Amino acid sequence: MIFVTYWYVMFATLAVVVFWTLRWPRARLGFLALACLVFQAHFAGPAGMLPIIVLMILTFFAGRSRRPWACVAAIATCVAALCFYKYSVFLLSELITPFSRSLAEKLLAGVKAIMPGAPPLGISFFAFEFVHYLYEVKRGGEPIRNPLKFLLFAIFFPSLVAGPIKRYTQYLPSLEAGVQHLRRENIAWGLWRVGQGFFKKLLIADNLTFLIDYYQPQFASLSLAARWGVFAAIAFRILMDFSGYSDIAIGCAQLFGVRLPENFNWPYVAQSLQDFWQRWHISLSSWFRDYVFLPLEVATRGNPNPTFRASGNVLLTMLLCGLWHGAAWNFVVWGLYHGAGLVTCATYRRVPVLGPAIQKVFAKEPLSAWLLTQAYAWFGWLVFFYPIPEALRMAGLLFGL
Repeated sequence: MIFVTYWYVMFATLAVVVFWTLRWPRARLGFLALACLVFQAHFAGPAGMLPIIVLMILTFFAGRSRRPWACVAAIATCVAALCFYKYSVFLLSELITPFSRSLAEKLLAGVKAIMPGAPPLGISFFAFEFVHYLYEVKRGGEPIRNPLKFLLFAIFFPSLVAGPIKRYTQYLPSLEAGVQHLRRENIAWGLWRVGQGFFKKLLIADNLTFLIDYYQPQFASLSLAARWGVFAAIAFRILMDFSGYSDIAIGCAQLFGVRLPENFNWPYVAQSLQDFWQRWHISLSSWFRDYVFLPLEVATRGNPNPTFRASGNVLLTMLLCGLWHGAAWNFVVWGLYHGAGLVTCATYRRVPVLGPAIQKVFAKEPLSAWLLTQAYAWFGWLVFFYPIPEALRMAGLLFGL
């Protein structure tokens, strides 16, 4: 991960020192833009920079025009670019190969000839931020007119790699305040948050990863208690790993006076799956709510069965959320798994007799709601991390099957 490389630590330290020594706000703004470009060039390289530059220019001018058709066209281009770079190989391999292996091989050869060795750095994040920006401008929001500020929205290096996903109406005022006024508390708070992130990542998540990598291959031969210990380690590893990255990003941004949105809020205390997704990867879950689920609700408003409509929209939203994490079938299943859980949470009360009875149990014994929520989310991590057959095998072994 980029955040824990020596290059990143030295680069971020130098950038913060120079930023704080500059006396004029415009100089700070220009230097921060230059630092972001250097960061992008170092980690993405020319092949990785070209897509974001093209999409950035297209998004900037489409937004500045404020024409709905231009914003829609730019949104479609951003989504198409994300699908091409992240999913084209997966889709061609999985959907075309079963029908025509030769055609699939020709198409894959053509795709790989024009595709860089890896997807462009941060494409999952900057594509979503561009879609958000264009959608809001299309709805009447004020566009970003300053090219330098738009560049800093597009490739702000602390949030480029692992988020959080920014909203431009929150980010720009914070950026402007950060370059205008240097406050010592930003350094103290930022360093504290970065330290938290490194503690979570290096001391907790990486050690849990070592434990999991050692014991998971011999999962079947472990005692039942040890299997549950590895299972818990998997759940806490992803929380410490991902929230650690978010802490580093948020803290590093704060060193420049920029406030990024929070991404985690104690998700393992949630007592319902809806509550879990309001606490887990908040910037992503709120993005899918605002730019996938709610537009789907509007588009399908004429459906005579509102429960069926909402359930279908939840399943489709979570399917896309799963795919966002990676191009593989286990992510598809993980997304549908959580979609089914969210639909169940929203509708179980309507089941005659059983629904109200379960609701009374949860109200009387909140611990039971917490246990069920966490068990559901934690079993989902098996599907998230492992091929589906292996995930099912491990789940069965947790119950001695």
